[in-house]
Amino acid sequence: MGAQHAVKFPQEVLDEYAALGIDLPSLFSAGHLGERMDIRVLEASAERVVATMPVEGNTQPYGLLHGGASAVLAETIGSVGAMMHGGITKIAVGVDLNCTHHRGVRSGLVTGVATPVHRGRSTTTYEIVISDEQDRRVCTARLTCLLRDADPAGARNPAGA
Repeated sequence: MGAQHAVKFPQEVLDEYAALGIDLPSLFSAGHLGERMDIRVLEASAERVVATMPVEGNTQPYGLLHGGASAVLAETIGSVGAMMHGGITKIAVGVDLNCTHHRGVRSGLVTGVATPVHRGRSTTTYEIVISDEQDRRVCTARLTCLLRDADPAGARNPAGA
C-alpha cells in the first residue's frame, strides 16, 4: 500500500466505529504482506470489496503473476468483507481458501472484487474474481472465514487473530 489512499467505506460503518472512538480509515490496512505486494483497497463494505494489485513485483520465475499473489489478494479482500459483515464485535479468521487460475498475466494491474456467497453469524464465504486490465478473468477464488468474538476489552486488531 505504501502511500496513503482513501478507502471508500459505507457511512453507517464509519459512524459505528467512530462511536467507539475508532477512526476506521486510519486503522484499516491490508497488513504488511499487502503493503509489500502493493495491494490497494478501493472500496470496502460487507456487500463488495474492490482492490488492485500490480503484476510487477508479484511474479513467478516465468514472468507471470504468481498464483500465490492472487491468493493473497483474494484472502485479503475476502477477509475485509468478512470483517465488515462481522462488525466491531467480531474478528474474521480465514479457514478455507480455494483458487482456480484461468490465465497468465505479465504486466499491468489486476483487480479483485469480493462478493458474499454466505453471510452467517459464525461464518462467511466470499467469491473473489480477479481480472486483468482487459476485464478478462485471471482467477476465481472462494474464501470462508470464521467470525470469532473480538477482544472482550474492546480492543480490535483487524490485522491479527
